[in-house]
Amino acid sequence: MRIEQLEQLAAVTQHGSLRRASDHLHLSQPALSESLRNLERELGITLLDRRRTGARISREGRDLLPAMVEVIEAVGRLREAAGDQTLSTRAVRVGTVNAGTSRVLVPAVRDVNAAFPHTTVEVVSAQQVEITQAIDEGGLDVGLVNLLGGDDVPAELAGTELVRGRPAVCCRVDHPFAALEEVPVEQLRKEPFVAMRSGYLMHRFAHRLFGGELPPVAFSTDGADMGKLMVARGLGVTVLPDYSIDGHPLVDSGVLTHRPIRHDLTVVRLHALTRRGDHLPPAVRAMRDALVRHAAAYERVRATPA
Repeated sequence: MRIEQLEQLAAVTQHGSLRRASDHLHLSQPALSESLRNLERELGITLLDRRRTGARISREGRDLLPAMVEVIEAVGRLREAAGDQTLSTRAVRVGTVNAGTSRVLVPAVRDVNAAFPHTTVEVVSAQQVEITQAIDEGGLDVGLVNLLGGDDVPAELAGTELVRGRPAVCCRVDHPFAALEEVPVEQLRKEPFVAMRSGYLMHRFAHRLFGGELPPVAFSTDGADMGKLMVARGLGVTVLPDYSIDGHPLVDSGVLTHRPIRHDLTVVRLHALTRRGDHLPPAVRAMRDALVRHAAAYERVRATPA
């Protein structure tokens, strides 16, 4: 068994296919596949489920993943201590539904970059089901997802609540809603609406808010960030968790603002998800801790009277 084989397996789980992993490793796909088959033969187990859509880590491989990552991290620390700066430590991959980006995620990424300058932080935008599956399979290290009341963190993952907020109407500062303290649902229903695509929590919330029928003129998009851009361009208004709007550059520059929805008491929670288990690689643990730290700082700012 060679450390390169463990790093190759980690690359396949992170990138989701032998082809993308071979590109990342600058190794031919046949050579990568043969190397991993040799590792499987040595360990006596199937590490990868090979399918037409790509190779995913098997359940047996998933069970061994924490131990393999621990070995890779230990070797990385040894190389660093020996002065080998040519090899970066394993990347930290964060999946997000674009929630809490400005106030929580971006500052956390900055902290991890300062603490682990040779570690790459990759931020991946995805839907919640894709994020939870990728964390379970080793393709992501940390996930940021939204939960409504009654929603649970998947049993196979560990969840840390970061922020609690409320759904809010996001609109341009020159929109009539900006002059209101609260936006009535009946008025919201008359406006062109930028909806989140099916699979996002705010898609589910909007259908509940409007009684299962979205406003007649509606747009659909992936993720909060594209939704805010569409609102900024005057295509309509949208509904997002307030913590997904606060601190956004389009808010700070005076283009967008948000208002609460009248009579709506829904609470939405931002959670950080990781794999269960005592061991997390140092950079992953630092990312989780930085998310918790910046979420607490954001909550203190919100609690301070203006």
